[in-house]
Amino acid sequence: MQEGPPDLRLVPPALAAWAAAALTVGATAGRAVVLLAVLLAGALAVGLATARGSATGQPRSRDTGRQAGGGTAADPGRGADPGRGAESGRVIEPDAEQGNGPAVGHATEPDVDLRTGPAAGRGAEPGIRQAADPLPGQVPGPGVVARPRRAVAVLTVLLCAAAATASAALHSADLYRGPVPELARRYAVVEADLTVTGDPRQIRPQVRGDRAAPRSVVLDAELTQVVTAGGTVTAVRTPVLVLAPVRGPTAPWLRLLPSTRLRVTGARLAPPRLDGDRIAAVLRVSGRGGPPVVGPPTAVQRMAGKLRAGLREASEGLPPDARALLPGLVVGDTSRMEPDLYDAFAATDLVHLTAVSGSNLTIVLALLIGPPGLALRAERRGLAAGLGVSLRTTALLGGALTLAFVIVCRPEPSVLRAAACGLITLLAIGTGRRRSLIPALAAAVLLLVLYDPWLARSYGFLLSVLATGALLTLGPVWSAGMQRRGVPPRLAEVLAAACAAQAVCAPVVAMMAARVSLVAIPCNLFAELAVAPATVLGFAALAAAPAAMPAAMPVAELLARIAGWPTGWIARVARAGAALPGAEIDWPGGWRGGLLLAAVTVAVVLLARRAPHHPWLSAVCAVLLLLALVRPAPLTGALTGWPPGGWKFVMCDVGQGDATVLAAGEKGTAVVVDAGPDPVLVDRCLRDLGVTRVPVVLLSHFHADHVSGLPGVLRGRSVGAIQTTTLLEPRGQAAFVHRVAAGAGVPVTVVQPGERRRIGPLDWQVLWPPPPPHPTPREANDASVALLVRHTGPGGGAAANSLTLLLPGDLEPSGQQGLLRAHPGLAAVDVLKVAHHGSAHQDPGLLRRAAPRLALVPVGRDNPYGHPAPAALAAFASLGTAVLRTDRDGAIAVVGAGADLAAVPGGG
Repeated sequence: MQEGPPDLRLVPPALAAWAAAALTVGATAGRAVVLLAVLLAGALAVGLATARGSATGQPRSRDTGRQAGGGTAADPGRGADPGRGAESGRVIEPDAEQGNGPAVGHATEPDVDLRTGPAAGRGAEPGIRQAADPLPGQVPGPGVVARPRRAVAVLTVLLCAAAATASAALHSADLYRGPVPELARRYAVVEADLTVTGDPRQIRPQVRGDRAAPRSVVLDAELTQVVTAGGTVTAVRTPVLVLAPVRGPTAPWLRLLPSTRLRVTGARLAPPRLDGDRIAAVLRVSGRGGPPVVGPPTAVQRMAGKLRAGLREASEGLPPDARALLPGLVVGDTSRMEPDLYDAFAATDLVHLTAVSGSNLTIVLALLIGPPGLALRAERRGLAAGLGVSLRTTALLGGALTLAFVIVCRPEPSVLRAAACGLITLLAIGTGRRRSLIPALAAAVLLLVLYDPWLARSYGFLLSVLATGALLTLGPVWSAGMQRRGVPPRLAEVLAAACAAQAVCAPVVAMMAARVSLVAIPCNLFAELAVAPATVLGFAALAAAPAAMPAAMPVAELLARIAGWPTGWIARVARAGAALPGAEIDWPGGWRGGLLLAAVTVAVVLLARRAPHHPWLSAVCAVLLLLALVRPAPLTGALTGWPPGGWKFVMCDVGQGDATVLAAGEKGTAVVVDAGPDPVLVDRCLRDLGVTRVPVVLLSHFHADHVSGLPGVLRGRSVGAIQTTTLLEPRGQAAFVHRVAAGAGVPVTVVQPGERRRIGPLDWQVLWPPPPPHPTPREANDASVALLVRHTGPGGGAAANSLTLLLPGDLEPSGQQGLLRAHPGLAAVDVLKVAHHGSAHQDPGLLRRAAPRLALVPVGRDNPYGHPAPAALAAFASLGTAVLRTDRDGAIAVVGAGADLAAVPGGG
């Protein structure tokens, strides 16, 4: 905790520069010129007003009553200051506390010294006083010093804002200079030379219809030369985003290092998706054959890349979660993190651990200088103190370590903010000046925004600064309050830090992601226990891996294996927190949502201050929070009406895809047929239903809109087995299913034609694919597993208590006709899951034979395919079948049987 009041003088200039850069960067030159002119005019006006105040002089009350011989009105008998002599009682009064010139009406001498501070008075004429040294018996009025100080402060704010505006305008000029913007507007095909400026990153595959989009790698680059189709060659310096759809292995693209030079041909330019982005165009290149490298990276980047690659190699043998997380925790390398692990970190607000923040640098520097609070004292600690290294040498070594940290971890917003604060602190240590963290943070923000104005629009930079500011301001105050209420000091510090960071960052996260994590604080507290050991051991493995000695890699692997234990703990904390039904809640996004959450946070803080005086109210709030996290299904159903009691079948709302759930008797037990395209949506559906145990997941076929959500089904649930169709097409999606199942330790088997299974009141028969001698379908849709499902009620097998369902997967008309030929005795059913999202490809014969009372259509809102097709809806209308669809009705539950059969929509 800082001693005395914090020094906030640098905060207004930093905030002004930040705001000016955010308004100007990416904007056209016209807006920048107008804003710059306004700021400079304001600065000029303040300067002129200050100068005019100096010209008119200070209030004469300070000189009133001056007696001859240097006396004062307060003390007429008192003469001039002893030892300085007297000269007609003249006083020279500077206009400001620093001295900006004498007051009007007072003569000056050529040799008068108007210096301030320690030099003031040295060499001045005898008997001449300066305003910084008031006359004996006089107390200057507050306006004498306060007004010039305020003027200087306002002038500083305006000049910093003007400097940020100018810097932002210069950085934005590259977006509009040269031929690239116009070529992008015309979607021109070009040949281009470019230099990689950031680490490549793989985009999560998106589901488009029944296919997963090709894996794509994106990277930031700077175009250096463009050759158009007409042969015109232009040297440029334009920032672009390179998009490379990779048909083969992604490793060659992901191994590219910053400063590598590429030459691409047949690349297509396109405008950026958002106006005001830091790129002038998107450059779509062919991902076949690997990246076309024409120039290697610099020696520094090669060394950084070698360190990062060494850490990946050293952690190769770790368990999957630790293997993926350790490089991210140490150097921000998240290339190995699977989507489900990343989603768990996002749900628990632990993503900052993979972004390399100030805590990483603090841990590294603490090894060198020890606790920063003792760095300037005789009892300082750390390696430097143990080796007897001087303070200045320690500061230089810390600066070199910080620079290496930025190079290896890459200049991400949080890394730059942490490095700037660290360097300012090291400068204070090296010069022997007292360290003050709030001015250091403000100075870091000011310098970074001037250096890279795009940081002013970076959410990562904003979150980093907010979290650090909260730790420095709110954290100590809240910690002291907790300690006064009997909380142990160390626990109070950790709890206050987590609460303060979450309080200021949660509104920004809600604004971006339209959600609020209810488990962020406890998950951060539990994860924090393992962050320091994992980081230290990870950096040790990073340093040891690329060493030239043959024994270095085994040492690095040993260190990585030890680091894997705390790293695995962090991953388990994230997964356990994310598995809670109420881990996160939906919240309005955008500015309104952020402001609303900020107001709610303030109200919660105010109530928390009064909580010790109302123990019963505190206990009630704790119980309510626990219920919100656990969300017991009976309580949720009673409050929301969903899921309805006694549900037997639920069609989840997962967008343009299929995911259905069949109740299997025991509480929390269900069979899942297909998983939809999105793990988050199917996981949410199963949570709402209270499903914790899945004996069988049956995947009708391997199209992405049926299997890409499989990680969401497996998340936090006991799954017995996965059954699939006999045709392993598309191969990429089939491989995905087997990879995800292997990672979760769930066996995968193939259904047998004609197979019958029973679990509790639920039994089903595999109607399709057909048994031999029927030919095996060669197309994925027609290879869908079709099921005839019967759910028997408490009264036994009587028809009045049984519910029958036909789940045909995505069979095309030819497959539907084949099913009828293979099962000529197929009887009418109660419920039909409509094939292929209600497309027009329905066989009228199957619809007439099934004659369902209810037809349920799994379809996405505003889908581009026109599903469900009017022809399909008309066919069901002619049969008198009631149709419900997930794009309008949300999730749909089927309850009852016989005359009591009903469908209950969950809300669209």
